[in-house]
Amino acid sequence: MQKLIRITTVPSSLRTLLRGQSRFMSNHFEVIGVSGDGDALTEVKQNEGIRTHVVEMTRTITPFKDLKAVFQLYKFFKAEKPFIVHTHTPKAGTVGMLAAKLAGVPHRLHTIAGLPLLEATGNKRKLLNAVEKFTYRCATGILPNSFGLEQIILDHKFTKPSKLKVIGNGSSNGINTEHYDAALVSENVKANLRTELNISKEDVVFIFIGRIVRDKGINELVAAFNTLSIKNKNCKLILVGPRENHLDPLLPETEALIESNQQILGVGLQKDIRPYVAISNVLTFPSYREGFPNVVLQGSCMELPCIVGNINGCNEIIEHNINGLIIPVKNANAIEEAMQFMINFPEKRQAMIAHTRSRIVKRYKQEFVWSEILKTYQSLS
Repeated sequence: MQKLIRITTVPSSLRTLLRGQSRFMSNHFEVIGVSGDGDALTEVKQNEGIRTHVVEMTRTITPFKDLKAVFQLYKFFKAEKPFIVHTHTPKAGTVGMLAAKLAGVPHRLHTIAGLPLLEATGNKRKLLNAVEKFTYRCATGILPNSFGLEQIILDHKFTKPSKLKVIGNGSSNGINTEHYDAALVSENVKANLRTELNISKEDVVFIFIGRIVRDKGINELVAAFNTLSIKNKNCKLILVGPRENHLDPLLPETEALIESNQQILGVGLQKDIRPYVAISNVLTFPSYREGFPNVVLQGSCMELPCIVGNINGCNEIIEHNINGLIIPVKNANAIEEAMQFMINFPEKRQAMIAHTRSRIVKRYKQEFVWSEILKTYQSLS
């Protein structure tokens, strides 16, 4: 059986972003998962039933550590002789594609699920642009996970069109539509969670799910909701997700508002987001940049209308006024107006619900995405 090596920078990406996919692919390939060490890598080995291997990689610019990772991957590839190396996440892509090329791996695929460099400026931007082009040169195929991202790559001339392919309708892993189903959360669980968070039946509940960082639009979201909450006492904002203050800190005034506004409920990272989604009315996701946002898939699949920024991925899942609202990026006033609209017009919000789950099931079901990726693998020779 031919070998397929999948690589992410940190093990939580291998566990979460590709959940179930490695087990599916192991019916057709000998699959090996590679990332930095951690409990999540142990979970991947158990849950996906695949072999795993540790290579430590960083998420920042660290030349000596990066060269060490390249050397370790090169040795591993020479020993394993994979048919395909498929990388995800920026650093894994750069070191993985270089090592795979040096080791003579015939098929080197890199999935693009967002471009952090789009928010960089000056010399840092020039450096990141150069690294991106270098990564693409080392790869034999580049898989942007949205059509908008594919266009951005072409506009920046990072690679030639013939190297690019979007799988299916977009997304790196699709969505488990049977798991993300609001009907699975019992009334008892919802009632208990509402009590715990001091949410009343009259409240319109907005939810954000993701990393609590600047790039996800949290500064604007919190400022918008703070203004909104002064005018509307019956509304809440739930923030679900981890902090990454060392990588992308929030403004001090944002931190102060999260702390002082009793209608903002920070609940941190949650292993199961479904109860929180089930007690919410609207997903708010004003991110600056994405590849193909799983959170919007998950929220829509659980019948939430979504307020999203007008960026690739988000504007491919959401159609304005049909299953949500699309607003300008980095605009607190636009976020507030969209949230106020959702409060003022419950009947329009209700009408959007009819177009949420059905669209996701039709276009982004996990099994469909997996089979399309498999077709891509099987087309290689």
